Amino acid sequence: MREKMVRDDLYTTVPSFFRCPISLDVMKSPVSLCTGVTYDRDSIQRWLDSGSNTCPATMQVLQSKEFVPNRTLQRLIHVWSDSVQQHRVRSTELENLVICQDQVKDIVNVTDIKNEDFAENFSKIISFAGESDENKKFLAEMDGFVVLLVEILIIVKDKNILEQVVRVLALILNKIDDQEHLMNLMLKKHQDSLTSLFHALKQEQNVDLKIDSLKILEFIAVDAESKLLIAEREGLLSELKHILTSNGADQPLIGACLSCLVSISVPKRVKSKLITNYKLIPELKKLITDGNVTVSTTEKVLKLIETFCYSKQGRAEICNDSNLMQAIVQKMLKVSSVATEHAVTIVWSVCYLFRDQRAQEAVTAGSGLTKILMVMQSNCSPGVRQMSGDLLKIFRMYYKNPEK
Repeated sequence: MREKMVRDDLYTTVPSFFRCPISLDVMKSPVSLCTGVTYDRDSIQRWLDSGSNTCPATMQVLQSKEFVPNRTLQRLIHVWSDSVQQHRVRSTELENLVICQDQVKDIVNVTDIKNEDFAENFSKIISFAGESDENKKFLAEMDGFVVLLVEILIIVKDKNILEQVVRVLALILNKIDDQEHLMNLMLKKHQDSLTSLFHALKQEQNVDLKIDSLKILEFIAVDAESKLLIAEREGLLSELKHILTSNGADQPLIGACLSCLVSISVPKRVKSKLITNYKLIPELKKLITDGNVTVSTTEKVLKLIETFCYSKQGRAEICNDSNLMQAIVQKMLKVSSVATEHAVTIVWSVCYLFRDQRAQEAVTAGSGLTKILMVMQSNCSPGVRQMSGDLLKIFRMYYKNPEK
């Protein structure tokens, strides 16, 4: 038989044999008399100390007043108690979440950038967003919250407030379902918000702020028009190159910069500027040949080079540099499956799709055929295997007639 008791506003089911027959509370230190009945130690001790010589439950006369700990029952009570506690913790967390959400709504409803408590209030929102994905989703879906962030970006002057607003927006990006809505807000309706974002990007001493700004720019680069609007904003491409060429630049910052470049470099006009005006390919070569860069950075460098392959100027510059081509080949099967796929795609583009003889010669001189054969034998994707097969055909023809 089981009974229910109410404690801390929760219904807790307590097995009847966990209760002391005297106090009716859950036993803390169960002990058994010679009659076989178990009591809480304090309760039965008081009973015996009062002069009683019977078992309270059975009223049998005790042959011995000694009792022994009931270890098995004690373990069962501990297991049950831990389970109840975990349930209460989860319930309390849920209650606290609801309270925090209400508090966030209140903060947002009274937000005024001129208020002296603005920075403190936004710090609370940042902490709230950082606690869980559920909190980020709550903020992203809160009516008018994203619009509020963009509107603050338009008028913000204080560096600390700028940092906080950009931080919150970056935190909830992946929970914003309508990516195009944010793009329209920042690039069409409230274009001045980009000015603040670019200002944040130039804060040399604040790497996290620069990374958050780059993430937002990448997120709103939705289509060809938005990519052009971002890339052609005065000073942006210069700042991105500055980040890539800075000595001792933070690896996550370089990665965020490369991701942004990959996103905005799709339009032909942007590719042309990056290749011709900003001389980006030699900088990418430095990164790809640097043994200290991370796997993620290498993957993004190769992805950007792959993008440049489809530009006439980019292809010419890549194919003219035999050392760059050989460095790309060496990344096959050495970094990651993603890096291998980008490297194979680059080689396939210049050697097979565009049949550039300079690239074919560079790949051959760099033992590229061996690498491609190894890729064919690896657990690569069907697409990579197909491109590798195409390359083998090209190189067989090259070896038969290298003059062509």
